[in-house]
Amino acid sequence: MAAALEVADIFRRHGEAFRHAHSGHLGRVERRVMGAITACRTAALGGHIEQCDDCDATRIAYNSCRNRHCPKCQGAARVTWLADRQAELLPVPYFHVVFTLPAPVGKIAFQNKAVVYAILFRTAAETLTTIGADPKHLGAQLGITAVLHTWGQTLQHHPHIHCLVTGGGPSLDGSRWVACSARFFLPVRVLSRLFRRLFLQALQKAFDNGKLQFFGSLAGFAEPNAFTKHLYKLRRIDWIVYAKPPFAGPERVLAYLARYTHRVAIANSRLLSLDDHHVRFSWKDYRQNGQCKVMALGVAEFIRRFLLHTLPDGFHRIRHYGFLANGERSANIALCRHLLDNSKTSTGSAPPAEPVKDEAALNCCATCPECGGTMRRTATIPKPRCYPNTFHCDTS
Repeated sequence: MAAALEVADIFRRHGEAFRHAHSGHLGRVERRVMGAITACRTAALGGHIEQCDDCDATRIAYNSCRNRHCPKCQGAARVTWLADRQAELLPVPYFHVVFTLPAPVGKIAFQNKAVVYAILFRTAAETLTTIGADPKHLGAQLGITAVLHTWGQTLQHHPHIHCLVTGGGPSLDGSRWVACSARFFLPVRVLSRLFRRLFLQALQKAFDNGKLQFFGSLAGFAEPNAFTKHLYKLRRIDWIVYAKPPFAGPERVLAYLARYTHRVAIANSRLLSLDDHHVRFSWKDYRQNGQCKVMALGVAEFIRRFLLHTLPDGFHRIRHYGFLANGERSANIALCRHLLDNSKTSTGSAPPAEPVKDEAALNCCATCPECGGTMRRTATIPKPRCYPNTFHCDTS
């Protein structure tokens, strides 16, 4: 059976030509991502020798690059992150809310990733917490986990935030648990309009403070009047906020988290073929009820689209807000559990979540391919001294 195609194979075969052809436009982060994915699980990063406890079979296992953009390196980060989240699940409905930037704003975001993506996070969370706290809607503090995705199914730039939101929260005075309807969360039209207003206000402030840069076809927006006119047009269009039905229970929430939190632009499993000129991959057309289709892109265009989604160094793509904000999360969750225990609307304690197991991702105690026994590390293979240590290991 032929080995499955990987993004690393595309970079190994065509990456050098792409770097030469785009040397004037390829940034440090993009070059480092390409280098890390190319070297991932090869001798370039060193590794270790494993031996089976039962049949004494041995094999070499090379180290992972741990780059957060690598399709092969998200398993271990996902396992650790999910284990931390298990203890925070509450026995309440959870809603999935998506905030999407219009295409004209997406173009500005691409040239100002750190600034505009941060605004997207902040205003999406402020929209939910403001409407949730309004007594006309819920009158409660919500718990929010937000995940940034910047891609669509065809790898085009499509920045949006996936928010996992508790279906209720402590009352504003902290005296009781306020539950939302099991079928209805918050009015989408109200969310959309507030999100649009807050985002454009923050974008204008960033412009006034000199934090935005414009290049190429957007260079004219550097002139204040042109930028103001552009924002006026954006106020006249609808912004998309989508709220999905609630999950069936906490265990389904974990399944959701596993799918979304550590996803990269394209999984290796979607790659179909590679030749000297094209990459073929599968994609879902959600405008036609998720119909599965096949797309062929030129190699250079595929690499270009993949690299559109690299994030600035140190930028966190998973963030928490409301009573899940990092500062007082433990105390807030304890309060929520206390209020739920005293509430007639509580459905009881959350069932204990099954431990998350992903031995391959954790890169230890793997299964022997010969007999099914346990493989254990017996020796270390050092990284070659001549190989440059330039890889980004941020998995946030």
